[in-house]
Amino acid sequence: MPGGVQQIGKALMAAGAVIVLVGAVLFLSGRLPWVGRLPGDILIERKNFTFYFPLATSILISILLTILFWVFGRR
Repeated sequence: MPGGVQQIGKALMAAGAVIVLVGAVLFLSGRLPWVGRLPGDILIERKNFTFYFPLATSILISILLTILFWVFGRR
């Protein structure tokens, strides 16, 4: 039973660290002009309509998170 509690504690700490990192990225994203403005991001502007899909930014973030989880998952 104590081993299961320790695993839950580790999982909660990891989830908290991820939330802090995502929050920091969102906080700093306004100060980094290239975030959300990469080539490959889709932006369609019409008179009364704007569609924005950050495709390249999403792929970049996915690659970075994959590498991060791979590095920390090996421990």
